[in-house]
Amino acid sequence: MQSSHGDYTWRVSTARSGYHTPKGSFAPIRMERMHYSRRYHMEPMPYAIFFKGGYAIHGSLRTQSLGRPVSHGCVRLSPSHAATLYRIVKAEGAHISVTGRPSIHALRRR
Repeated sequence: MQSSHGDYTWRVSTARSGYHTPKGSFAPIRMERMHYSRRYHMEPMPYAIFFKGGYAIHGSLRTQSLGRPVSHGCVRLSPSHAATLYRIVKAEGAHISVTGRPSIHALRRR
């Protein structure tokens, strides 16, 4: 990620087997400092930046899972990284590009 604040490289988690994270280019739809997922047992989603329907980039308290495909489709970051991203997007705006391929963990599970 690039910003006038510098470049950032952060570990994320995306969709686990049976789910998908949408790929493409998106503009943020809405931002919520703290969102609770009504779909997934009121799971906290701090610093949520929604980019397509119910999909968001957000903080996750399950930091031990970052770097592995574990979500229902959202892009998860550590809470501190999500807070940084949220502040940058709020101040500068954003264009969100989701790219990549499934990790080796995801390929082995299929």
